[in-house]
Amino acid sequence: MNKRSAFFISDGTGITAETLGNSLLTQFDGIHFEMLTLPYVDTLEKAIKVAEQIDAATRADGAAAIVFDTIVNPEIREIISKSNGYKIDVFETFLKPLEHELQLHSSYSVGKSHAINESRRYKERIASVNFALDNDDGGRIQQYGKADVILIGVSRCGKTPTCLYMALQFGIRAANYPLTIDDLEMPGIPEALMAHSQKLFGLTIDPFHLAAIRNERRPNSRYASLEQCEFEVREVEKRFIQLGIPSINTTHFSVEEIATRIMANAGLVRRAV
Repeated sequence: MNKRSAFFISDGTGITAETLGNSLLTQFDGIHFEMLTLPYVDTLEKAIKVAEQIDAATRADGAAAIVFDTIVNPEIREIISKSNGYKIDVFETFLKPLEHELQLHSSYSVGKSHAINESRRYKERIASVNFALDNDDGGRIQQYGKADVILIGVSRCGKTPTCLYMALQFGIRAANYPLTIDDLEMPGIPEALMAHSQKLFGLTIDPFHLAAIRNERRPNSRYASLEQCEFEVREVEKRFIQLGIPSINTTHFSVEEIATRIMANAGLVRRAV
């Protein structure tokens, strides 16, 4: 497999360049990209060092490094542009056409898309993260009335990271409840959950994948055995069908994809932008 270096460079956090660059590069299966994010390149001295890094990577690879940048300062952009990489200037590519269409000049402000000066939205995200932490693994079922969504499923199917991602990225108050072996040996699901049935969303997973995950945590245990995993997944999926609980199989999806699909399927509206 071919190897190419890829740089995500910004005079801010680098999140915009990294997100766009990653989305584009993942479309190319035949190349292994060595990715490096360089945030806060906000002085000429830093820019010179970055240009040297790009040139060194280009020489080592025998092919131009791919460079995504969201640099606002024109002098810094000029230094980066003189390096021997293949450069994709995100702002230049997208802002210029938008300026023409809107008949308005961009403010070209650093870090504007990730600023916290929108107090209400910032506080909403923090409150949602705290809610997700407080309501992890069925911690405080008395707070379920305040939840936007309650994720249920077997242990280690991705509930906790999905709740935290939804809280941080979307401002969603997400709780999660693990359906244990005791729950699954009884009919239905716990009454505490049924009281909020309209908020429930199920996560399931391939038993083989689940066994592999659990073996990393508790190797050679009954908890991690394939037989146990198959039983738990079978029983939880049966309940999802019987009770009409919408669900998603998390086996082949990233946390980002799981969260976004839940948002769409459950009709949730993001609070934090």
